[in-house]
Amino acid sequence: MKTLVLLALVGLGAQLVDGSLGMAYGATSTTLLLAIGTNPAAASATIHLAEIGTTLTSGLSHWKFGNVDWKVVAKIGIPGALGAFAGATVLSNLSTAVAAPVMSLILLSLGVYLLIRFTLRGIDRRNLGKPVRARFLGPLGLVAGFVDATGGGGWGPVGTPALLASGRMEPRKVIGSVSTAEFLVALAASLGFLFALGSQGIDFTWVAALLIGGSIAAPLAAWLVRHLPPRMLGSLVGGLIVLTNSRTLLRSDWVDAGDVTRYAVYAALFAVWVAAVVHSFREHRKDIALEAAAAPAHGGEANIVAELDEPAVDAVRAGRPSAPRD
Repeated sequence: MKTLVLLALVGLGAQLVDGSLGMAYGATSTTLLLAIGTNPAAASATIHLAEIGTTLTSGLSHWKFGNVDWKVVAKIGIPGALGAFAGATVLSNLSTAVAAPVMSLILLSLGVYLLIRFTLRGIDRRNLGKPVRARFLGPLGLVAGFVDATGGGGWGPVGTPALLASGRMEPRKVIGSVSTAEFLVALAASLGFLFALGSQGIDFTWVAALLIGGSIAAPLAAWLVRHLPPRMLGSLVGGLIVLTNSRTLLRSDWVDAGDVTRYAVYAALFAVWVAAVVHSFREHRKDIALEAAAAPAHGGEANIVAELDEPAVDAVRAGRPSAPRD
């Protein structure tokens, strides 16, 4: 029972992160499942089975609020499904001794990416409106789907920043379209694991616990994204993923580091993590100051400033008037 409650909390926490950033459900939940000793292939299979439900709910919600570009969903989702099926097959055929460090290395890379991107850059929201080309979306979906299945996560961390960096879609439509397409990826990865593994090592009560936790978190994520800066949250999550998977790698047969080396690395990574979170918080305060400078000076200014979004900050930094809010 304690394990099921813990898994529900894992699902809740991972969905809070994913709902706030448009990424990292798989990376967060798989990292925590590996930390409690779950087999790598079974962990990824469990996460993807739970994601069939969470991504379906998420996709329907985004569709209802007009956050989905269906052309993008098709162009990225179908290659993503093919990549996820292939990735599930590859991971299922690796031994646990090999799969654990391989998955941790992939997750570590994703964690480093999240930590660097959100600490140093935040979210780039410029150059919107240009069509996204299929020759960009196809390979992106294929790679993101393969990484997602083999690493237990990666669809969001690979797909969402790439589309945001392209500058051709509104952030809300990037997150909505990537989240909706993830249903196809989760379905294909789950089929790949079931064909390769059967139900071996998959505890469907765990799947249900993760699904319940994720479903509870969906509305909470909307509240969280309004109150906790995405930039700071990205730094927090990235650091957590780096620390946890560094521990797995340092204790693996690949490295087999001694206690002194491991604790020295942990201390260094923790110091970097704290510095990154502090830097993200300071940058957020600077953004608030820029928003205050862009806000009209009248009564209730504090409330208006709190509601301004990041495009206003980008506008001030670029030396141009900010666009009116919808």
